[in-house]
Amino acid sequence: MGYLDRIESPADLRKLPVEALGELAEELRRFLIASVSRSGGHLASGLGAVELTLALHYAFDTPRDLLVWDVGHQCYPHKVLTGRRDRFSTLRAYGGISGFLKREESEYDVFNAGHASTSISAALGMAAARDLKGDDHAVVAIIGDGGLTGGMAMEGLNQAGYLDRRLMIVLNDNEMSISPNVGAWQGYLNRILHGQPYRRLKDDIESFLLHIPRVGEGMLKFAKQAEQMAKQLLVPGILFEELGFKYVGPINGHSLPQLITTLRQWKDHKHPVLVHVVTRKGKGYEPAENDPVFWHGATPFEIETGEVKKKSGPPSYTKVFAQTLTELAKGDPRIVAITAAMPEGTGLDIFAKVHKDRFFDVGICEQHAVTFAAGLATRGLRPVVAIYSTFLQRSYDQIFHDVCTMRLPVTFAIDRGGLVGADGPTHHGVFDLSFLRVLPDIVVMAPKDEDELRHMLLTALECGGPAALRYPRGNGLGLPLDALPRALPLGKAEVLRGGRDGLVWAVGTLATDARLAAERLVAEGGPDLTVVNARFVKPLDVELLRSQVAAGSRVMTVEVNALAGGFGAAVMEAIADCGVPGVVVERLGIPDEYQPHGSQEILRARLDLDVEGIMRRARAFFPRAAAPARPASIPRPA
Repeated sequence: MGYLDRIESPADLRKLPVEALGELAEELRRFLIASVSRSGGHLASGLGAVELTLALHYAFDTPRDLLVWDVGHQCYPHKVLTGRRDRFSTLRAYGGISGFLKREESEYDVFNAGHASTSISAALGMAAARDLKGDDHAVVAIIGDGGLTGGMAMEGLNQAGYLDRRLMIVLNDNEMSISPNVGAWQGYLNRILHGQPYRRLKDDIESFLLHIPRVGEGMLKFAKQAEQMAKQLLVPGILFEELGFKYVGPINGHSLPQLITTLRQWKDHKHPVLVHVVTRKGKGYEPAENDPVFWHGATPFEIETGEVKKKSGPPSYTKVFAQTLTELAKGDPRIVAITAAMPEGTGLDIFAKVHKDRFFDVGICEQHAVTFAAGLATRGLRPVVAIYSTFLQRSYDQIFHDVCTMRLPVTFAIDRGGLVGADGPTHHGVFDLSFLRVLPDIVVMAPKDEDELRHMLLTALECGGPAALRYPRGNGLGLPLDALPRALPLGKAEVLRGGRDGLVWAVGTLATDARLAAERLVAEGGPDLTVVNARFVKPLDVELLRSQVAAGSRVMTVEVNALAGGFGAAVMEAIADCGVPGVVVERLGIPDEYQPHGSQEILRARLDLDVEGIMRRARAFFPRAAAPARPASIPRPA
């Protein structure tokens, strides 16, 4: 029986001698590699944080002491040590444990985290609450160097230094976010690493002076005054201290004795402390160490070879977007591409190889990315901001204030629109149609397939104002692509098939599913439906809609977006504005609740957002209805 088998909680961990923790770390790594090889998930970050996680739970009295993890990519070792080892086979599966921090899952997960740069602000709030209530537990924020590039982290540091509360921030520095870090912060941290000899020399001199009888203390006081003037010019670590933190480090993040000693030494410090820990992403699994970007989010793989068990299929929507943008940029020198620390995830690494000077990675700074694009647009360029739907939410004010009010020609390439699968509620991109369509002068589009995506990208670039192009995660349909993209008529929908029994308006890839559902319904003797590919959520093709509805018409809308304020709501508003009485509308989409993690197929099926679901709902809604062909929905996870 190994050490890991004895750990049901951190209390069990703290019963072990320090000497046993090295072997436990290796067992934990083997367990993580074996588990993720079967389920897929975020691997490299957790492997790099094994010793740090052990040291934190060993040095602090969790869950009384609070550990606030940033993002959640590094949380797998924490989950294993806090009573969820036996459920790890369900990781990211429908009804299983989450791949991120989740308060509903464990008392050790004190703050939900799926996005970066939140931990310092949350931990500071907890520390302030502790002091107001008269408690005395420790609060620790664990943030990566990638998360530290986010503006919110800077705001948290600023306020923490000002409030001067008892708070520890552990900076897990592996020189990576998802992709290699960019920007001045990364250079700053590198200078700190190279400045370590200064700190050792300083400590040695202080010790020497204090041992000189009578004059030593005076000499030390004078030396400190001189030091304050000199170190502002010579010592990189001074920035943290000037912000009000005691800076400690950098220390080896894979040395358990050093980690535990340092954490214990500073855990009760009455003022803010920043402990700078240096780790290696992917530590302990050679393929992940050699390529931490690829192994950040792994699909199932063979442990011995590192060979990924990938299914073959058509190119992804992401790849089609990136290749099309790269092609268009060859003929238009105004086109520039921007990503927020996701060149590989958004496909813009393809663009960067061809148009290096026109590619910008701004780090985990979505707000900055949008306003930076706005600045480029004011000078005649055509910036394309490629960003995941869930992360676009972080830059909403900048879209409104810095792009739309000036009607600047910025294109938002919104990847991962809709249900994304195993990453769950923090990553589903199901709100973008709702929050974008309320902004004046923006064009909002969603393609039915990968070929239409190409045409929509050119449409966005040529429309002369703000435009958003939203497409899903995953592979396209494998359709042949037109040789050249063409601009689509702005605000004009496409009738996919005609029918006499009712009207279905769909947007995005569900337009194809709706057409297939209608064809199958007719084949089985069900209602004969007109199916429209809306293409544009804004401007909506009101002229076509007005021509199709009459008093008493029945209209079904289909979208992978929140029903609240979404595409279906836009159609209902347009019908109301047309003044046609008695029109009945059935909306298929995301109900007013957060969706769990699980495969896209399962999640869409439980919401009737697939061919079978559309058929079932159409049978019940349209006049020539028949009995449902399957249960109403897939049961919710417990």
